[in-house]
Formats: sequence, C-alpha cells, structure tokens
Amino acid sequence: MTNWRDFPKLELHCHLEGAAPPDLVRRLGAEQGIDLSGLFDAKGQYRSSDFTSFLQAYELVSKVFAKPETYQALTEAVLAEQAANGVVYTEIFLSPTSLGYDAAEWEEMLAAIEAGADTAEATHGIICRFIPVIIRHHGPDKATEATKVMLGARRGRMTGFGMAGDERQYHCQDFAGAFAAMAEAGFRLTAHAGEWGGPESVRAALDALDVERIGHGVRAAEDADLVTRLAEERIVLETCPGSNVALGVYAELAKHPIGRLAEAGCAVTVSTDDPPFFHTTMAREYENLASTFGMGAPDFHRFAATALDAAFCDAETKARIAARLSHKGNEYV
Repeated sequence: MTNWRDFPKLELHCHLEGAAPPDLVRRLGAEQGIDLSGLFDAKGQYRSSDFTSFLQAYELVSKVFAKPETYQALTEAVLAEQAANGVVYTEIFLSPTSLGYDAAEWEEMLAAIEAGADTAEATHGIICRFIPVIIRHHGPDKATEATKVMLGARRGRMTGFGMAGDERQYHCQDFAGAFAAMAEAGFRLTAHAGEWGGPESVRAALDALDVERIGHGVRAAEDADLVTRLAEERIVLETCPGSNVALGVYAELAKHPIGRLAEAGCAVTVSTDDPPFFHTTMAREYENLASTFGMGAPDFHRFAATALDAAFCDAETKARIAARLSHKGNEYV
C-alpha cells in the first residue's frame, strides 16, 4: 500500500479553531476555568452529530482561544499536524473577529498567529497563508464590522478573504459590500457554498460575491449547467470529502461527487475542513479516496497542481512550493 502520508500535498480549506487538537483544548479550558461540558465524547474526541451541533461545538472550542499565547500554541499545533501528514503548503481560515475582538485585540491575535506560523515553517518547513473570514450566520452587520477591523490590520500572511458559517442563513447579496471592499484592498476571494444550500447556493456566491474559489461546492454536481459553468470559468472547488460524509451531506464516500466533478472538467482540490471533528487528516483523505475510487498518484498530482495554481500567494512563493513538489517527482509516477 502506498504511504500517502509522505505524498506532498497542498491544503486550501482548513479552519484554525476547527483543527484544534482535543488535548490542547482540554488543557487550555482547564487552565482558564472554561466549562467545556458536553464537548467531548467518552473517547475524548469532539462530540457532534449534525451541522448545527457541529457549529455549536466549534464556537465552544473557540472560547479557549481568548489570549494571544493560546492562538500561538494553536497555530503551531495545527501546522505541525499538517506537516506530519505531508502538507507542504496550507491556507487556513481565521475568524477571531467573530468572537468580538476589537482592532487592537485582533492585532495582538494576528501577531501571535504569525509567530506560530514562523515557528512551524522554521521547524517543519510548512508554508502557510491565512484567509480571514466573516461568519455568515452572525449576519451582515457583524460582517461589516469585522471587515473594517481586517482592513485596518497589518497583512502579514493574510492574502485572501472568505465567508464561512451556516449557508442556510441570509443571502450572499447581503455580504456583497464586504467582499467588494476586501477585493478592492487586494484580497482574493472564496466563500463556503454548495454544502447545505444546494446548487443555488454556489450560483449565488458566484453572482453576488465574484469569488474565484468555492469552499466545498460539491452540491453543484446536482446541476449540469452549473457544472459546465464552473469548468468553463475555472472556479476552483475546495472539496472536503471526509467532512461531507461526517456531517451527512453524503451517506458514504462512494456517493461523493469529487470524481464526477473532476471528470467533468472542474478544478478540484482536497482538504480536511475541521479534521479532528471529522476524525480525518490529509493522509487519511488520500487513503480513503484511493481505496474507495481507485485514485492514485496521477490524480493526487492533479489535485496538488490545481491547488498550487489556485493558491492565494505570490509567484515567488509558488515557485518555492513547486520546487518542493518536483523533488518528490518520483512519487507521482
């Protein structure tokens, strides 16, 4: 069996707080006296059964990261885990502003997150960029406030902007102003869609927000015309198969449309979303795709090449990543 753990990977869709190791959350919760009742199951793993309970658990986890040093520890832990699974480049969603941080607090959190990324790159070689996000179910007013804070902060590794949260609430048009402001400031755009809202959710994100990538986007497979549009416009889909199965979007991996979307010419990448919540890693995603669909090195090479082309980083950084991929070229045969 191929060791997919060592295969070089790029990940474009991962939430920082959602990737928090349970042991770290337990420790920080105890140190800060935060009640985490109901968060963990008997095995010490995160407890969630559907999308709503997952969102509730996610927001409870986020409460332990209320100090800069906790965010630095989180960033180092998440990047170390990704590197251990063969990830050479990652883009991670940040949402501290959703917790109500003002501009000064956001600057402190960002500095700590940047320090964690510095340490991880020096220690593990993993290259990281960040995508601050607004939270859809918190509403457009909160989104506007958050955007102002983001625009006033130092950029650092922040290169993109997006929207996460419950896509069943509000309409993409409600957030068009926030996206336009961030685009004008030079941030590249992505948005979660086509996970719970169906094909119409994807179409709304494309039309109202002018994004170049879609987080998830898999429900587009239900609309042939939309699939054709995605392929023709080269809109990149940040698919997260393990997440989709864990949350019940698809009953089993065999029903997931990742293969059909790729065969239809869509630009597809693979990510973990919130890995410890869904009991996955990037290596496990590859292993499951290989065992379920018979995918192999050529498929995974295409995923990496697509992700590199779509990455929200500059040409010099892409060249560094490409050089690391080429050194592993024998694994693509």
